[in-house]
Formats: sequence, structure tokens, C-alpha cells
Amino acid sequence: MIFAAILAGGNGTRMGNTEKPKQFLQLGSKPIIIHTIEKFYINEAFEKVIVLTPKEWINHTNNLIKKYIPDADNVVVIEGGTLRNDTIMAAISYIEDNYDLSDDDIILTHDSVRPFVTYRIIEENIKAAEEYGACDTVIPATDTIVESKDAKFVSNIPRRDMIYQGQTPQSFKILKLKELYNKLTDSEKEILTDACKIFLLKNEKISLVKGDLTNIKITYAYDLRVANAILDVL
Repeated sequence: MIFAAILAGGNGTRMGNTEKPKQFLQLGSKPIIIHTIEKFYINEAFEKVIVLTPKEWINHTNNLIKKYIPDADNVVVIEGGTLRNDTIMAAISYIEDNYDLSDDDIILTHDSVRPFVTYRIIEENIKAAEEYGACDTVIPATDTIVESKDAKFVSNIPRRDMIYQGQTPQSFKILKLKELYNKLTDSEKEILTDACKIFLLKNEKISLVKGDLTNIKITYAYDLRVANAILDVL
């Protein structure tokens, strides 16, 4: 079985003075989160599309789905966690409570504010997760990346031809992800930036899936303007 987890737990403070989290802002004729959910619910590969939001936004999310995707019977909205990986584990708990899992079952985790994810990216995530157990969607870095350990001086400049920018989906064999997460120490959990780091900390391979320049994350007001421009040409 294959599941999608749409991570919509953020409050969008970097978007500026908005009355709602960024995933609920309008993009074209409908909210950003609806564009994102649509990319997964129409794909017959998914047993269930799990949308994870703050508790106070669950009803609002359900109402949006009823309005824009009234036939989305394979979509469920549940409460996410405080942190990103807590939210992913909440999705896994829901799956375990409702399905009998095997070692081969897959979860695709995706930012709710990346509405332009493509069918190709989703399909390649499924294949890579099935083959390798974990994968990350990336694009090659075009700018030189500068590291600074003290935020004052340059400590390292990695080779650009070895550097990639991470996107989502990030996809995993579900039981393997849970097993590795439960093996992490408290100090290891504190340094987690995303779910792929769980595999990296335990010396497990993570396959690369080619992303797309249009698969942007809408974080700032400028990004929303760019997203509307992309929508106009798609």
C-alpha cells in the first residue's frame, strides 16, 4: 500500500501579516492546500491521502475539501504534531490504527505549500522508495553555498557540483522509518531538520529523485506572486 502525508502544520509567520496559515491563502481560484491535495487524490496509487493540520484548522480544512473536492473520499484530515517529524509520526500512527502494514508499504511526505509537484516526481518517489527504502527530491544547487559556523566568518565552501537543494516529497518504507526514528537518541532528535536525516543518522542510504524548478515552496509573499505567475503559464 502507498500513502501520502500532506504536511500542513505550519502557521506561516514568514508570509507576513495574514489572518490564516499560508497553506490556506488563495492561489488563483482556490487555496494553496487544495492545489496540493489534488495532485495526490487523483493518483490511484494512493490508498489514502492524509492531511495533517493544527487542531484548530481541521474543520476549516475539511470544509475546503468539501467545497473544492467533494468526491475526495480517499482524503482524511487529522491533527499534526508540534514538529515536522512529530507530524509524520502522527500520520504513521493513523495508518497503523487503520491498516495492516507490511515491510513494503510506502509513505510519501509532502509540504502542503508545494502545489506544483508533478506526476513524474510522485511516480519516481514511489519507485525509489520501493527500491531503496528512502528517497529525497532534489534539484542541483545553482548558487555557491557558503557555510559559517559562527554567522560571522566563512568556515567552508562546499563543491557546488556536489550540492543539491532539497524539495519534497520525501518518501520512505513506513515501518523502516518508524524503526529508525525510535532508535534515535533525544540529542539526535533535536538536530533533525527533515525525515531524511533520520536515515542519514543511522547510516542508511537515501536515493535522489530529480525535482523541478517549478516545485517551489510558498513561504514568503514574494513566493505567492511567483506561484501565481507559474499558475498562469501551466
